[in-house]
Amino acid sequence: MTQAPDKTEPRWAELSDDVLESLEAGRKRGIEAVRTFVDEVTSVVEGESRRKSVIDAALKLAEELVTTRIEFMRGVVRSAGEATSKQ
Repeated sequence: MTQAPDKTEPRWAELSDDVLESLEAGRKRGIEAVRTFVDEVTSVVEGESRRKSVIDAALKLAEELVTTRIEFMRGVVRSAGEATSKQ
């Protein structure tokens, strides 16, 4: 986890570190999920072009989900920054 914040470091900086750690953990889980999916599709779906179509569609979906998560996290960080700067 992150180190205890320095007395001069604002609380939002600590929140930003936590969000970045969460994003990194999510990225690693996402990569592992894609690997598992590709392995399962490869063993079940016959034909290389058909596998490629299924995998491409899954990767497009994953990309959209990741983009949505990043946009959500940016909004959370922005809101937290605004809230702490008002105090």
